[in-house]
Amino acid sequence: MDNNYFGITDTGKVRDNNEDTFIAERTSDNDFVIACVIDGVGGYSGGEIAADITRKSILHHLAHPKADLPGVMKEAILAADAQIILEKQRVKGHENMACVFTLAVVDLHKNKLYYIHVGDTRLYLLRDNSLIKISKDQSFVGFMEDSGRLTEEQAMQHPKRNEINKALGFGMGMAGQEDYLETGESPFLPGDLLLLCSDGLSDMVNSQEMIRILTMDNSIKEKGAQLINAANQNGGLDNITVVLVKNDKQSLVHEATKPAAKSKKSVPAPVVVDHASPPQAQPLQKRNKNTVALLSGLCLILLAACVYLFWQKHQLSNPSLPVKTVHSRNAQELKLQDALNNLKGNTLTLTDSVFKSPIILTESLHFTKDSLFLIAKNQIVIKSDSAFRGNAMIIQSASSYVYLENLTFEDFNTAISSQNNALVLKNIQFKNSPNAIQTIYELPAKGYINGKISRSSFKADSIPNTSK
Repeated sequence: MDNNYFGITDTGKVRDNNEDTFIAERTSDNDFVIACVIDGVGGYSGGEIAADITRKSILHHLAHPKADLPGVMKEAILAADAQIILEKQRVKGHENMACVFTLAVVDLHKNKLYYIHVGDTRLYLLRDNSLIKISKDQSFVGFMEDSGRLTEEQAMQHPKRNEINKALGFGMGMAGQEDYLETGESPFLPGDLLLLCSDGLSDMVNSQEMIRILTMDNSIKEKGAQLINAANQNGGLDNITVVLVKNDKQSLVHEATKPAAKSKKSVPAPVVVDHASPPQAQPLQKRNKNTVALLSGLCLILLAACVYLFWQKHQLSNPSLPVKTVHSRNAQELKLQDALNNLKGNTLTLTDSVFKSPIILTESLHFTKDSLFLIAKNQIVIKSDSAFRGNAMIIQSASSYVYLENLTFEDFNTAISSQNNALVLKNIQFKNSPNAIQTIYELPAKGYINGKISRSSFKADSIPNTSK
């Protein structure tokens, strides 16, 4: 595979410095090709340093790969993450630095690739003129695109497309979270082409244009340069990095074999129908069943009526028994619930000119939209009525993704009840709410359950987060 791996990076048309870096080289024993794209988190001091730390850690650990290649790759990343966190603690100006990356290692002898990924850099596989995105973007917009809620074009234009959920250096206990790193392996067949890139390419060039460039009859070096040019022609809003690896082994053509003869199937014995039976026998049987069902239903209705009359008499004779009080919802909470019920898109913005803070709840707020963004322009308080003991917000299992911003929940025993949902909080406060979030997992009653409940990644800040 000499000359069939190539990497290139470009600053782009807008930024002054390049926080991207890459790896495109063989290991010392020539058995593997290391391909990696690393993107320092934009706008933070030290992004370039975080990317360089990660690059050096990968090269150090993969200099002499062991039998457990995926394990060595993970060790390299965990070491890089720990070193970045130490650097953040050591240098005050680097406290916010981080980076995202995609690393692929190609086993040349076994026609196989192993990959590990964090963030929104990407790994694509081109096979038979079809481009497959292997990695999943660890960001809100990436989740929406991967789940089909946003088209590729909508995702490329989304205002939050650069916000990420995971990165090296975030200090979220990566070593203890198996699902923090996306890992996998895949066949890498003769004729296949790998594309690793930063979001500076994927935000600027759609998949159809990528396919057009990657399937042209030229070298991978020329393909890489053309991808960079396409991103710059479309605006070049970020640093652009591309790494390509091609399996140039000759494709194996297998001789078609004659399918095996089908075994004769046993023919079931014919069903014998006795035509001598009286034609009215079956309808009579159905009428008898209907009569029994009708009588059973009438008996149940009569029994229910008796039970109700007995309960009502018992209730009237015991005035000390508690009677459920029907509360009328106030105008503010009705307005909020109606806005949730009648929401056309997936974003509801609360302004203090429409929703006066605090919003007093006498009943729980419900919504079942697939995805919901509930964003207050300024901090809005949602407070429990003195007689209300329920949850402030119940997120049904039909909601896959819920984003809440600039809300304060006050005087609730449990503020949010969530079922199997992805829940993201930004600038949320819980006051006098001892059970802030209750998560309910719905699991099938039959069969064996496998999985893991990961530690939450929520963290407390003394000041509100103003990042976009």
